[in-house]
Amino acid sequence: MSAIEQITTTDGVVRGRRGRRVMHWRSLPYAAPPVGDLRFRSPQPVQPWTGVRDATYFRAAGIQPSFGVRLGPRKLQEMSEDSLTLNVVAPATASVRPRPVLVFIHGGGYLFGTSALRLYSGVQLAADGDVIVVSINYRLGAFGYADFSEFSTPESPYDSNLGLRDQIAALRWVRANIAEFGGDPDNVTIFGESAGAHAVLSLLATPAAEGLFHRGIAQSPPADWGLTIAESREFARRILDRLGIEPENANRALREADPHDIRRAFNRASNAVMAEFPGFFPAAPVADGELLPRTPIDAFAEGRTHRVPLIIGTCRNEGALFNRFTDMLPTRPERLKRALSVAGPDIYPRVFSTYPGFPAERAAIRAGGDYFFWRPSVAVMEGHSRHSPTYAYRYDFAPRLLQLYKLGATHATDLLPTFGAVYEPWGRALTAGGSRRGLLSVTRRIQNNWLHFARTGEPLPSWPRYTEQERNTLIIDAPARVDIDPDSAQRKLWAGVRAPMLVPAEAWGGEFPAAEAAEADPVGDGSLLDAVAAEHPVAALAADTAVKVVDELSDSDDDPAPEPDTDASDPKRAD
Repeated sequence: MSAIEQITTTDGVVRGRRGRRVMHWRSLPYAAPPVGDLRFRSPQPVQPWTGVRDATYFRAAGIQPSFGVRLGPRKLQEMSEDSLTLNVVAPATASVRPRPVLVFIHGGGYLFGTSALRLYSGVQLAADGDVIVVSINYRLGAFGYADFSEFSTPESPYDSNLGLRDQIAALRWVRANIAEFGGDPDNVTIFGESAGAHAVLSLLATPAAEGLFHRGIAQSPPADWGLTIAESREFARRILDRLGIEPENANRALREADPHDIRRAFNRASNAVMAEFPGFFPAAPVADGELLPRTPIDAFAEGRTHRVPLIIGTCRNEGALFNRFTDMLPTRPERLKRALSVAGPDIYPRVFSTYPGFPAERAAIRAGGDYFFWRPSVAVMEGHSRHSPTYAYRYDFAPRLLQLYKLGATHATDLLPTFGAVYEPWGRALTAGGSRRGLLSVTRRIQNNWLHFARTGEPLPSWPRYTEQERNTLIIDAPARVDIDPDSAQRKLWAGVRAPMLVPAEAWGGEFPAAEAAEADPVGDGSLLDAVAAEHPVAALAADTAVKVVDELSDSDDDPAPEPDTDASDPKRAD
């Protein structure tokens, strides 16, 4: 590819922006705006344009709470239903051969998030890794993960799994266009964190996604998210109830409703159902028998996932973030007990002997985090490793500031080394209390392995495969090590345990207290869910440690060049 900013795609010509080390193309449409009659419909083809589309700036993010589009202390991104776009970052230098492509799917519980977040820019990965980085938007909350298909009419149909369909449409765009940007359409790695990691697993379980990617990386996936048709319909009716819409009027009313009224109703219904059924999460793909034949966790258990290499892992202290800011996940003993009640009477008592100190706070947080993230991830590792190369990790590193906050290596902190935050000005603030050298080491460890995996389908040789016989797991810390079957007692405790389903309370032998229901939605506008998600660690850390620094950042498209580390060898040459 010649180093030019103007590219011809299948839909028209786009003009990007050149930086010192990379080139950017922002907010390229991969599907038609899902507005009007296309609301709650599968993504449709882009209407080609004439002339040159300006792709030098970010356009709108999806409909979500306002904190989700906070790009800086005084900078909010626009929100719109017209948000099905993606971004491309490529090295500024020409290459004689196509470059590997990494497609990032952001997290946020399928409820919030944007590819415009500075952390996700991909500049450092593209420039120093010599790869193409693509980041995508997809429909969120009710617009991507509510299933209103029951209320279709022949003249006005609704589709299910819209967020998942959006991700597939984005990958099809990559397949058709990425060569023009210097990328290799036959070497595409999808990677994501949290809900984005769950999206990776969902794509692995979706027949229509076969051939659109060649490797996957799932960072902290809540792997057993997934609804049955009955659950999705029950939840959709709860949303209608919050909107005050009768089912017989739903088709027209949903098309005409204000998008933020729909969002708030979805959030209110989510708050209540997560309090009622700890461990259940309603914003997830549905096994509709059409696009998604079975839930992702079932597809992995049955060996019905795409035969591609997979990296998968979790953070050591996943639950610390949620315990500090919300009671919506089972990181407290009483909520974990209710979550486990559907698994049988003997599981919860065994937690006491398996997690030393339980039910004290620290042990309860670890148990709840393991239950929600690590437990189903192990099931994925086991199922996928039976037929495809699988590599497991646990992220243990925590800068001193996170230790002082009593968060440790909590949920989403592995994004910091993945995208090279240590090289950012606010990354310096994060390590102001110490640990900068450690974060540099961990950054190189993750990026070297991720990039080698993207090029070859294997991480570096020092990371052996995961199998059910040996269970090799890379412990990412400073220094790193490989453990065989770490925390084996806890793994055995969780074997076979599944998340609760959306069922009547009598099915699990309990009642949902009215007081707790009120607490789940205290003011009736979804505010609790908004407040919980607002404490996403990236936003919280930026606000707490570097608000002034971030605000002073220009809109430059180049990250600072990585600094040398006299205590570490060149990551391009050695592990």
